[in-house]
This record gives sequence, structure tokens and C-alpha cells, in this order.
Amino acid sequence: MTAFELIETASSGVAQALHTLASAPLAEPAPKGIDTNGVVTFFASKIAPILLAVLGVIFIGRASRGEISKVLTSSAIAIVGLAFIAGAATLFFVGDYLIDLIFE
Repeated sequence: MTAFELIETASSGVAQALHTLASAPLAEPAPKGIDTNGVVTFFASKIAPILLAVLGVIFIGRASRGEISKVLTSSAIAIVGLAFIAGAATLFFVGDYLIDLIFE
């Protein structure tokens, strides 16, 4: 009788454990890719203003020491760089428009 009671107790414990596992919520599905829009938004809203502020402090520091030619050269390079970035963003939207137009 003792062995029978032991098996019955063990089987009821296993049944209760299986019921608990079956009623537990499943894990969320794994992400399918990287949220590139979120990454671009983060860089545009958090990183770019900090870099521009650092660049401005460097320009002001150089100008206060009388290095006007270096400030003008660096400013021109920064403006050309910003123009390239704006051009790349424009080409991204133009390319997206062309893809939508072709595969419509």
C-alpha cells in the first residue's frame, strides 16, 4: 500500500506542475529586425545636437584666440558636411519615391 500511495502522490504532483506550466504565459516572439527608424530618430534628436554644440564651442574657443582663418575654414567644412548629409536624406526620399513609382 505504501508504494501505491507514493505513486499516487507523485502523479498528482506531476499533474499539478504540468497544469501550472501549461497555464503560464508564453514568451513574446523574438523581434524580426532592427528598428532603423528608431535608431535614426535617436541619433538625430540626441547625438547630433550634442556634436553641433561641441563644434560651436570649439569654433568660439578658436575665434577668441584670434584664429579666424581656422574658424572660417572649419565652418566651411562643417557647412559642406551638413549639405552632404541633407543631400543624402533627399536622395533617400527620392529613391523611395522612385521605388514606389516603379513597383506600383
